[in-house]
Amino acid sequence: MAISQKLLNEGEHVVVSTRTHVKALFFPLIVLLVSLAAGAWFMTVGGGTGGRVLHLAVWAIVVVLILWWVVRPFVDWLTTTYTFTNRRLLVRSGFIAKEGRTIPLNRISGVDFEIGVIDRIFGCGTLVVTDASEQGRVELDDIPRVEQVQLKVAEELHRLANRRNDDGT
Repeated sequence: MAISQKLLNEGEHVVVSTRTHVKALFFPLIVLLVSLAAGAWFMTVGGGTGGRVLHLAVWAIVVVLILWWVVRPFVDWLTTTYTFTNRRLLVRSGFIAKEGRTIPLNRISGVDFEIGVIDRIFGCGTLVVTDASEQGRVELDDIPRVEQVQLKVAEELHRLANRRNDDGT
């Protein structure tokens, strides 16, 4: 889960590195179970040549459903990381086609969190990073232990602000 050292600059270190909470995989798990159960049930329907064609068609649909609603979300979950270093926020995702976003910490004006009822049960929440860019706000959904992450990032922002004040800049 940790970001590769080759993506860090000299003197830069990781403060927090995380990915989306595993609760993001509950819906894909339900889709997997329902798809397999439906495929197994359809195996009991029909016989003969028409039944074989029906079985092949049903399993082809099951495979497509599993690839789109189970494998794709799992790969997204597995390959997406959120990393705060002492200098920047790095959001990286993708397995084959990769994408990333980097926000320097000195451009971040606030880090807040939101925790819903379901999030509270699972121990996660949304981390809201406000910055000085055109987008202005980045929401990182389902971050595990979001309150501790917010505290660590806020502490690093405070440390960065104090260094700037000590330098007189």
